[in-house]
Amino acid sequence: MQIFQTIPEIRKFVQTQRECGKKIGLVPTMGYLHEGHLSLVRRAAEDGHTVVVSIFVNPLQFGVGEDYEEYPRDLTRDVELLEQTGLEVVLFAPAVKEMYPQGYATFVEVERLTSGLCGRSRPGHFRGVTTVVTKLFNIVQPDKAYFGQKDAQQAIVIKRMVADLNQPLEIVVAPIVREADGLAMSSRNVYLNPEERRQAVVLFQSLQLAREMIEQGCRDVAEIKEAIIRKLQSAPLASIDYVEIVDGVNLEEITTLAGPVLIALAVRFGKTRLIDNIMLEVS
Repeated sequence: MQIFQTIPEIRKFVQTQRECGKKIGLVPTMGYLHEGHLSLVRRAAEDGHTVVVSIFVNPLQFGVGEDYEEYPRDLTRDVELLEQTGLEVVLFAPAVKEMYPQGYATFVEVERLTSGLCGRSRPGHFRGVTTVVTKLFNIVQPDKAYFGQKDAQQAIVIKRMVADLNQPLEIVVAPIVREADGLAMSSRNVYLNPEERRQAVVLFQSLQLAREMIEQGCRDVAEIKEAIIRKLQSAPLASIDYVEIVDGVNLEEITTLAGPVLIALAVRFGKTRLIDNIMLEVS
């Protein structure tokens, strides 16, 4: 596997691929890969693209007191997982000083869509996300970039940014990949102790409860939120950050379900903050 650590190196590789008539698929990650990431890699390969996976733990999207220093990192492990896919993948793994050299002073921010949900709980988080993603798009210049539905707000924000800035690529959002018991795969799951891990499945269970209520005809947002909260509170170790039911396009609060609807939640188990969601089309 080819591993590039500098911007000129990856740009030269991409230029060579384009001269050969290849299209580029980018899978941006923060590393400590799991099956969710690998599903994006496979999707990019299935689309016939030269696949570039970026691994960069982006300091700009971590707030004060968050887990930037503790965030799991294991490049050797990640390379092995990518090689085990049997796919032709190249890796872009820059250092922080490569992405943000001394004197760096430029940021990208999407308004409105970032004020609620995780944006309310993590001020500045999405400015960090959109800044680094814009830089990756400028560096790699992909034809398509692949993101997971687990970070639903992130995907919506990035789609808006691409449209607003006329960035010449397509954003592909792939379904959430879950463990056998329904827990959404996340690099942060490794933080959970055995009892926290056992109880964490309540996130998926609460979303399934909401889905069942909607399928049975319930359209009252307050009633559904109350049911989700009660289910989450049945797990003694769960500390709710937020439970929100919003418009699936503009992320605005709604009172009655209709059209695309995002049900999203964030819950802490000890020091570990987990997010999950479902997107529904409600008629």
